[in-house]
Amino acid sequence: MAALEPLLPPPQPGGRPVKYPRREIVNAILYILRTGAAWRMLPHDFPPYRIVFHYYRTWRKAGVWPQVNDALRRQLRQSEGRHPEPSAAIIDRQSVKLPKKGAARLRCRQKVLGRKRHIVVDTAGLLLAAVVHPADMPDRDGARLVLGELAGKLPRRRLIWADGAYRGALSEWVRERLGRRLEIVSRAAGQRGFAVLPRRWVVARTLGWLGRQLRLSKDYAEPPESSAAWVRVAMSRLMLRRMAQNPAF
Repeated sequence: MAALEPLLPPPQPGGRPVKYPRREIVNAILYILRTGAAWRMLPHDFPPYRIVFHYYRTWRKAGVWPQVNDALRRQLRQSEGRHPEPSAAIIDRQSVKLPKKGAARLRCRQKVLGRKRHIVVDTAGLLLAAVVHPADMPDRDGARLVLGELAGKLPRRRLIWADGAYRGALSEWVRERLGRRLEIVSRAAGQRGFAVLPRRWVVARTLGWLGRQLRLSKDYAEPPESSAAWVRVAMSRLMLRRMAQNPAF
């Protein structure tokens, strides 16, 4: 929490006195993330769920979670002897089911009724960008959305790895819009069955990390921006745990 505290917005001057420590607010948000519980089912050991949800929604709308994620990623990379900004990235997507009731559901190629999460990570598997969009959107269009978040950022990034679903016009778009090179990592000729492919396993591992958080086991959140925020909360939790185990901190 010591690493997270300076990254959170300070209390608004002239507002109500702060009744609950922000550590408890963050712990409650992480409890919802890890257990997948409904806000109303937040244990009484935490602040009232309305207060916790108010902070979560306010920070999401203020763009706090992307800033927290970026700051923690830079700190963690430096502590591991890396440059704070990556020079390469990997992109992939994940189909996620929606509950039977609620938001309109669309079917993707994997025949999943729900949405897709598109993420971009560095070579250590740390999150650079995340977007949630309808499941029937083509992968190349979803890639433009998530890669567009990186436009003008991360100046050292020169290369982006992807799988065969991103072949075609996307390579030209990446070169023209981002000034980067998109490299497709494909199976070897004649290869059959499962095999760990270079670079692509990194982003697959990150998606696995996200799947361990029950809040992300399905796409419960509305709107999609809130679902993308939960992805960043999950990655921030992961980085905070790593930093807590790192003697450099």
